[in-house]
Amino acid sequence: MQDFIRDATTSSFGEDVLAASRSVPVVVDFWAAWCAPCRALKPILEKLAREHRGEFILAKLDTDKEPEIAARFGIRGIPHVKAFVDGKVVAEFSGAVPESSVRSFLAGVLPAPAEKLRLKAKQAVREGEFETAEALLREAMKLDSARFTVRLDLVEVLIARQAYCEADLEMQAIPERERDERAGLLAARIGFWKNGESLAPAAELEAALAQSPGDLELRMRAAERHIADNDYDSALAHLLELVRADRGVLRERARKTMVEVFKLASDAELIARYRKLLSSTLY
Repeated sequence: MQDFIRDATTSSFGEDVLAASRSVPVVVDFWAAWCAPCRALKPILEKLAREHRGEFILAKLDTDKEPEIAARFGIRGIPHVKAFVDGKVVAEFSGAVPESSVRSFLAGVLPAPAEKLRLKAKQAVREGEFETAEALLREAMKLDSARFTVRLDLVEVLIARQAYCEADLEMQAIPERERDERAGLLAARIGFWKNGESLAPAAELEAALAQSPGDLELRMRAAERHIADNDYDSALAHLLELVRADRGVLRERARKTMVEVFKLASDAELIARYRKLLSSTLY
């Protein structure tokens, strides 16, 4: 059996379907051996899977052997086909439909040329190949310049490469009305980098702060420098101290900045610890 046609089980579903669908669409055929319509649909699905040669994965799940997964996805009749992309169901149909209908179904699921490049870029990012990812995304933008999702992916890759100037230019090309939560977070990271460009190096600011620990403005600059350097632990420690020490405008500025850092940081334990400390300080 080719790698793009596989049997799915309860134990393998997470990897073979949900995780795999982050790189390529996965079409799951829910079937059973006793089901005559399932036997009619099976060769059509397998034929098209071979025809597309890896553009999608066909995962066959026997509902008699794997009732948990069938129940989890609300399968009440078979054959039932669900298409997964990025771990989520994006399309589905029931019954032994003709080949023309299956082809139409796949046309709505399989990625366009620009999306194929985007998926390859995501895989390159997972492998740490950021320059390759950047090249793929720039090629995808040539094919579909109106898709701001691709441009956001490029911004993310450029930030990962610390190419903030280029990331800023790409972000400016996305209209405010098209920006979602993800765009807001990326814009915030660029903003902190911009602010950090006007600040002294972290070591210099820390040395000055050791000489003048009561200088709250200096402590704020040190926190902002650490954010620009992605040193969120040091930044949050300074910001928390500002919330504790000040009772004016600087206190609120530090609190708001902590909330922004909570959104940017990926360390769940770090975030939980400082959220608790901030809450106990405020209340």
